[in-house]
Amino acid sequence: MADNKFKMSRERFEELQQELDYLQTVREKEVSELIKEARSYGDLSENSEYDEAKTEQGKLYSKIAELKNLLENAEIVEHTTRAGVIGIGSKVTVLDLEENERCEYQIVGSQEANPMAGRISDDSPFGKGLIGHKVGETVAVEAPAGELRFEILNVTY
Repeated sequence: MADNKFKMSRERFEELQQELDYLQTVREKEVSELIKEARSYGDLSENSEYDEAKTEQGKLYSKIAELKNLLENAEIVEHTTRAGVIGIGSKVTVLDLEENERCEYQIVGSQEANPMAGRISDDSPFGKGLIGHKVGETVAVEAPAGELRFEILNVTY
């Protein structure tokens, strides 16, 4: 089902693969050593080092499972090449018509979103509102604060 897919760029996919590889090789060995060392301290019932190492191991396995799920359900999104039309990968300059303020954003898959860095998810109301539009158009986006209106000033890839 498409709903279970995680849209991301090839670069993000490769970053996640590298992180998974690191966790399964280097980090897993480090945590295993911590557990081995903590066991050597004796009585496990009152051994806080052992408890901490086992907790760390649990977190590690959880992160590995999460990364595997992301990678197995990744949908690599190639950048849109339709001239001037906003799609995933587009860098967009808009004018907030209410605030009369220019803002720049990049439309990305949900796994790469970072609104504080101007990277807006294609699944967000703002991202959905921009996709498919072009320079010169005005778009209205529903937000918790009400309808926001933007004029699209520039689109690059």
